[in-house]
Amino acid sequence: MGKSTKFVMTVAGVALAGVAGVGVAQAATPVQSADSGAPSSCRPANLTTKITPDAASAGHRHYRVTLTAAPGTSACTLAGSPDDVKFYNNSSLKGVTTKPYGSQGTAVTFGPGHPVHFDIQVPSASKGASANRVVFTLKTPGGGVIPGDQEADGSLSVDAGTQIGPVQAGA
Repeated sequence: MGKSTKFVMTVAGVALAGVAGVGVAQAATPVQSADSGAPSSCRPANLTTKITPDAASAGHRHYRVTLTAAPGTSACTLAGSPDDVKFYNNSSLKGVTTKPYGSQGTAVTFGPGHPVHFDIQVPSASKGASANRVVFTLKTPGGGVIPGDQEADGSLSVDAGTQIGPVQAGA
C-alpha cells in the first residue's frame, strides 16, 4: 500500500485536515479561543448529544436536545435555532421540515462545564412519525454556521408543524 501524506489547508477561513489519498477531510471551526490552542467545543467530534422527552405544553410535545462539551476543549459562542434539521428513523429520512421559533439573536457560551440545549416542539394533534436521530447544523451569532453536521440520538415523534427553539444555556 502507498505512503499517506497528512495535509492541512484553509478554505473560506476554515481549516481542513486529512490524509492525502484517503478522501476524507474534517473541518475545524473558526470559533476557537485564540489563546487556548484547544479544539473548539462546537466541532461535532468534540461534543456529546442526547434527546430526552420534555414537559408537554398546550397542543405540543417537546423534546430537549442537550449538548455537552468534551473536557479539554475551548468554549465557543452559539446563537439561534439549529439549521438544516433532518429527522431519521434508523436510516430512513422523515420528510418533516422545521421552522425556528423564539429569539434568534441571543448569544450563548458553550464549553466544558457549560452545556446548552434546544427544544423540538411538535404539534400533538396526531401520533406523528417515529424518529431516533436528529441531524442539524449549529449557528453562531450573526447567522454564521458551524461546519459539520451534529447528530443526536433518542426516541421522538415528529410531524408537520415541528419547530426548533433557539440554543439556551444549561442542560
